[in-house]
Amino acid sequence: MKLLFPGATRALVAPLGLLTAALLGAPPAAAQAASRLPVTPMQRATAQQVAAQGVPLSALAPNAPDQYTVRRGDTLWRISSLFLKSPWRWPELWGMNLNDIRNPHLIYPGQQLVLERVGDRAFLRARRGADGEPGDTVRVSPRNRIEMLGTGPLPTLEPHLIEPFLTEPLVVDDDTFQRAPRIVALANQSRVLVAKGDRAYVRGPADAPLLRTPGLPTEFRVFRNATPLKDPLTKEILGYEGHYVGQATLVRGESESEEEPGSAPAPRPTRWHANGEVQTEPRRAETPATPAGLPVPATVDVIGSKEEMRAGDRLLPEPPREYRNYVPRVPEMPVDARVVAVPGSAVRYAGQNQVVVINRGVQDGLESGHVLALMSTGPKLVDKTDASRSLIKLPDERNGIAMVFRPFERVSYVLVMEITNPVQVGDKLVNPN
Repeated sequence: MKLLFPGATRALVAPLGLLTAALLGAPPAAAQAASRLPVTPMQRATAQQVAAQGVPLSALAPNAPDQYTVRRGDTLWRISSLFLKSPWRWPELWGMNLNDIRNPHLIYPGQQLVLERVGDRAFLRARRGADGEPGDTVRVSPRNRIEMLGTGPLPTLEPHLIEPFLTEPLVVDDDTFQRAPRIVALANQSRVLVAKGDRAYVRGPADAPLLRTPGLPTEFRVFRNATPLKDPLTKEILGYEGHYVGQATLVRGESESEEEPGSAPAPRPTRWHANGEVQTEPRRAETPATPAGLPVPATVDVIGSKEEMRAGDRLLPEPPREYRNYVPRVPEMPVDARVVAVPGSAVRYAGQNQVVVINRGVQDGLESGHVLALMSTGPKLVDKTDASRSLIKLPDERNGIAMVFRPFERVSYVLVMEITNPVQVGDKLVNPN
């Protein structure tokens, strides 16, 4: 089956950082994984430049704190926004402490961040001390302190905001969805719906039956009602979004029945006559025997359900697991995108921390972590100051910030990070200044 984005994944959000101090006893596996996270040459060059120069005070957030202790539950986006006006400019935040920070992808609860202002420039440094490690000399009175710091580095985003959109939606072309195996019957014939723990029967297309063979998938997602995603400008269908209803695992593959061709025909009745002769009656038309080789559908067990499943629902292979890493950054190419849809039943507007679908994807150069500015479309109205009552259009105004977290071939899912007014279909997304 051809998926528009084969790398669609289960919800596993890899921790990612804007800055770090020493690893504070981080597990070697975490350090090794973080060391492989992407840092572009441009980002590194920016950090090196800022490390020598600091950042101008004008780049700092208006209420940037003099120091901050990282707490459990923080996100890297939030911490960056504490210090900088533009949270996605994380290389500059990293560069402000480049002498101490060797890996920009790890930051842990308990680390202390100190902002220093020298003239018209600012520098950020990290120090330890919250967990007993040596830091600056500070005299304090004896006291008890109990705090759960957590054991892992902070995520870039709050995982619960995007996890459903990492595991559930799948954008495919219409042919892929129509050729996907379908539920044809339920094991319990007295029911019309199945849920977790139930069994169902599935058939694939005639030229691609669902088989249990080494190398073929056995874990599936179940979808219903593929919804077309239309470009709001061209009206072109960019793909079909399957409505996720659950997961199933393959127990037995499709096969053919092994029924016998039918029992032997019964003997023809006879009639005895008075003269002792026997007359056999003509054979009546017989019901044809049941032919062998009827198709037997595959058997699946439902292992998870968001909604109850029914006949006609489609199965698509469970994508392989992979860790998603988010490095907030501005796209290097110009972007002019539009909101295609706001996920959710009868939802028209999206607010902060909600998800929208846009009409740009992998083929347009979009990647996870790309930050875009949301623009509210200026309305058309009549110029009442003009005697001719001419029609005018007000300019588009910046409305907030969004970040791409799941790109497909021609569409992407983006999370609204900051917003002033609700987002709706047709709103524009462009490169932030």
